[in-house]
Amino acid sequence: MPTDTLGLVLYTLAGSVPVVLFGALVLRATTNRSLTLSMAVLVLIPTLSALAGVIAVSGLMFTHDLERTAVVLVVVAVVTVPAALLLGREQARKTVWEKQIRDQERAAERSRRELVAWVSHDLRTPLAGIRALSEALIDGIVTDADDVERYADRIRRETDRVSVMVDDLFEMSKIHSGALRLALEPVDLRELVDEVLAASRAAAEPAGVGLRADQPAAPVVVAASDKALTRVLTNLVSNAIAHTPPGGEVAISVGTGDGHAWTRVDDTGPGISDEDLPRIFEMAYRGTAARSPVATGGIPPGSGLGLAIAAGLVEAHHGQISARNRDRGCRFEVRLPLSSGLPP
Repeated sequence: MPTDTLGLVLYTLAGSVPVVLFGALVLRATTNRSLTLSMAVLVLIPTLSALAGVIAVSGLMFTHDLERTAVVLVVVAVVTVPAALLLGREQARKTVWEKQIRDQERAAERSRRELVAWVSHDLRTPLAGIRALSEALIDGIVTDADDVERYADRIRRETDRVSVMVDDLFEMSKIHSGALRLALEPVDLRELVDEVLAASRAAAEPAGVGLRADQPAAPVVVAASDKALTRVLTNLVSNAIAHTPPGGEVAISVGTGDGHAWTRVDDTGPGISDEDLPRIFEMAYRGTAARSPVATGGIPPGSGLGLAIAAGLVEAHHGQISARNRDRGCRFEVRLPLSSGLPP
């Protein structure tokens, strides 16, 4: 057993350094596996290295003092290791949560960049048309009464198109800023479907697309904002019409199951590519050419926000929206909790 300071230091290092090195190897091997296990190893390394240093200094003589020291270190390990495991789990949850937040922020930033690009492109086209038409009228290039009326009507339609884009942007900003407030009340989904179908026929008929509704005899009541939910279904039906070729059909069905009401919009279009499907509800994401609109008759170009707005409004209703391909075409499904206390 060493008696001088230098000897104590050397013996302590001889006992503790191997433990530290072994602990470092274990820590390196477990770093990518479990944060909780890594925390436990970090706590045990100094405790075990201290015990190894004390044993080395004692000359492997298990005296009463060594026994007391070992008891103290064991008690410290018993207290600190469970604490490290709890802290490790908490840190792991925090790390996962922070990673999810970063991923969401990156996705939101990517969506914002795409949104700016799409909207800039789409606004430029109608504004250029409005400017050219108005300059032709102001300069007197067009003087025939029929031509003047035609130009004025074109300016009105382009203005309506820009107005729709601005309204969609405003709605999207309210959804993403958390400023959207919905007044929920009992709503029968069947009535909303009838209203949406009636309003959508003006766009479906010129495109040669049939509309059909499959609804149960009993009411399907959910707690919803009549206006917001109507917009959700209108956006889904308009999207389905725009991507269904002439001679195809768009069907809306309503039903209940597992305490939820569901509304499905099925089309007979080309479906959605596997690449587009995960991003179909992102802002301004329009997908690849495989999902380009094929029925444009009577349907004005959209802002690219219809599905994103629908997803945001469904989330505000505490519901879920999904999209998947069928054997022919695709299906959009909205699931909402049934209104409590009201018959399904």
